Amino acid sequence: MSHIGSAAIRSDAWSKVNGETVYTYDYKEVGMLYGVLLRSPHAAGRLVRCDLAKAHTMPGVRAAIAAPDVPQTLAGWSMRDTPLFARDRVRYIGEPIAAVAADSLAEAFAAAETIAFEIEPETPVLDLEAACRPESPLVHPDWKDYVPAAGSDFPRNGNVAAECSADPGGIDEIFAAAPHVIEDEFTSQRQYQAYLEPKSAVASYRGGRYTVHTGHQFPFNVRDRVAQFLDVPATDVRVIGHAIGGGFGGKLDYSVEPHAAALSKAAGGRAVKIANSRVADLITANCRESTLVRMRSAVDAEGNILARDVEAYMDNGAYTGEMSYMASFPFHCGAINYRVGKFRAKGKLVYTNTPPTGAMRGVSGPAMYAALESHMDHIAGELGFDRRAYRLQHLFGNGDALPNGQVLDNAELLQRGFDEIEKIVPWQGKAKDSTALKGRGLCAAIWLVNSLPGSLSLKLEEDGTVSVVTAATDNGSGALAAGIPQIVAETLGIRPEQVRVSDPDTDISGWEGGSQGGRTTQVVGLAAIQGAKEIRTKALKTAAGLLQVEAASLDIVDGGIRVAGETESRMALSEVAMAATFGGEPIQGTGGAALPAVPFNPGCANGLLFPFFTSPTYHVHYAEVEVNPVSGNVDVTRYVVAQDVGRVINSACARGQIQGAVAQSIGYSLYESMRFAEDGQIIESNLQFYRLPLAVDIPTVEYTVMETESDEGPFGAKGSGEAPVL
Repeated sequence: MSHIGSAAIRSDAWSKVNGETVYTYDYKEVGMLYGVLLRSPHAAGRLVRCDLAKAHTMPGVRAAIAAPDVPQTLAGWSMRDTPLFARDRVRYIGEPIAAVAADSLAEAFAAAETIAFEIEPETPVLDLEAACRPESPLVHPDWKDYVPAAGSDFPRNGNVAAECSADPGGIDEIFAAAPHVIEDEFTSQRQYQAYLEPKSAVASYRGGRYTVHTGHQFPFNVRDRVAQFLDVPATDVRVIGHAIGGGFGGKLDYSVEPHAAALSKAAGGRAVKIANSRVADLITANCRESTLVRMRSAVDAEGNILARDVEAYMDNGAYTGEMSYMASFPFHCGAINYRVGKFRAKGKLVYTNTPPTGAMRGVSGPAMYAALESHMDHIAGELGFDRRAYRLQHLFGNGDALPNGQVLDNAELLQRGFDEIEKIVPWQGKAKDSTALKGRGLCAAIWLVNSLPGSLSLKLEEDGTVSVVTAATDNGSGALAAGIPQIVAETLGIRPEQVRVSDPDTDISGWEGGSQGGRTTQVVGLAAIQGAKEIRTKALKTAAGLLQVEAASLDIVDGGIRVAGETESRMALSEVAMAATFGGEPIQGTGGAALPAVPFNPGCANGLLFPFFTSPTYHVHYAEVEVNPVSGNVDVTRYVVAQDVGRVINSACARGQIQGAVAQSIGYSLYESMRFAEDGQIIESNLQFYRLPLAVDIPTVEYTVMETESDEGPFGAKGSGEAPVL
């Protein structure tokens, strides 16, 4: 029986439904202190004074620190522009100014309230386009002194933290001569990841090393960021991962981990726990960025798109994180899905006096695809074409190329996606109903899988089970709780429940790229096959010696060693493991994988930090909505997805990923928003005002998966967790 494609039960299901799972928010150590961050109440200003004297004298206080008490380094994922604590100025409401550790949380809060600080407020920079003008105040007056975290520098200037641009020439002449010029402007708002567990960490400093406990999507990234902030080698930091109470990209970069580590050292090495309240988490979250996108197309009488020009502004917030890479997405997504003649693009990542933005499911894709597909609707409507027919007329096919010159080999899946949707819900164009305003929408997307490498090690235990050690994390998708056990079991010839995956630990695991970009099942799965094959080879060799037969005549079936042609096992896998262990050769295997680089034109754009779409996947969505003409209320009454998955590993997990992502996309489209007042205060500062979608807001999500043969993933699987949100 094949385990691939089944709905194997997650290994963590029982502990989670019974409340036994330990999240970082629950984790405690003996003698642990409680840390509190004092955060800036102003979005911009000079930090004139920060006096900790009173805080040091408060009951229960074991440490109080601010900028002068920590190394004067800057840290960052892509650009080292971030201090651990505000120094001479504050740049957003919620920026840490100081921190206190005390015996109790109440004592820590009381001490933090005694810290005397003075800020001379300045007018915050909030408007994306205005921030790019020469007369705008600089969020970072010393921006020229910043250095990239790795590699060479990239285009940036003043409040433009990163810029990606492409101009092949001749665009203006095409627009001047075109029969039709269609122009649109789109804005999108920030979106909070709204995970169930707010960010938290427990850190200690002992024996010259920092140990950090955290529920994080990318443990090695936390390790590196703590090391940067505290100016120590990365190997002086150990990160131990716990169950993640949701992340959706919001737990890819650091949060309170380096502050807890610094407090622990100041407190003599005692463990310190910092746990955000929901309000603190929301107002400082590295949310999905807001955007301003201008898109215009030159079109001939037949609807051919002769040229397109895209200009996009993306909100970086006060510090950069991983967002430098996102400036490439207006270039990638401005002329995708459908054939375009010449293409000019400029993407600007803009510093503002707001909390830093960051990754969220489908990084930067939702805003860009919303602009692209709405623009296609506008063109079709302006020229009198049916929206579906117009898309199909210009749809990418095999051999077509992305703006970077990357040739697509499986683009026929776009046509297949439209065909699959048509089978479920035949296209009728505009709806006709007198009682409500009804609409139908159809769109497509091409997406990628994060290509960072992954690794793991496996051991055949003496009871015949397999232990998997990896720093990969399960962000709720089931990739580690179900997918990897199924892949190992299928490769080795055992049951998924006989595979146990460890919690991540950077001291004992090889480097791993984290839960991001739909990569875990695909990349870690490839590594799992490699390691499981090594175990299989060693186990059969050991069994052959014990049975006095050729290894080539043996197989592993249901955890037993079977000779070819026989129906019963000669020996249990546990016996093989025991013999190998006591023979001094325990059966172990390792695996590592990375998705291959894709050929592209390196001269296609300037500042292209994200150069290509690795392992592209193809998707088509359909929606029906009703708008009440009196109240303006919008109901999504039907939603259908055709998704390229390569091959489904776990059918239940695949369904959950598609349904959950669609729910988030509906929330982003209709309900969720983070806005800023003129002083930089977040208006939707708690979940009472930040409107998340409810169960009654989400229709039953109908879907069909498009399975294909692919050698880029385990058993043909591709990343599938991000694309449905687009």
